[in-house]
Amino acid sequence: MKLKEGSILYVRIDYKIGDKQETEQDGQDCMEYLQNLAKERYLIAGLLGNMEMESVDGAMLLFEAKDIEEAQKIANSDPIIQRGFYRCEVHQWNVMLLSESNNK
Repeated sequence: MKLKEGSILYVRIDYKIGDKQETEQDGQDCMEYLQNLAKERYLIAGLLGNMEMESVDGAMLLFEAKDIEEAQKIANSDPIIQRGFYRCEVHQWNVMLLSESNNK
């Protein structure tokens, strides 16, 4: 996907639920899910917090979907959401401006 002004993407913002800590396997399952998703559509994913201090309190994904219903399905199919470690919100995101460096 070539981003351009007027493109529509979707944003998933994850919020940590309680003190329940995911296992290494939970993290691997989530990463595998996202890697497979990235093979079929535009996706950027990252954690919110300070990785050096091991203080992660959420995540954010920016991804391509045909509509909000598909975006919700994609978001809710992630193992880290299904297993109740995080809750998420999904929003439509309308690209209004791209920097010149994006077009180089």
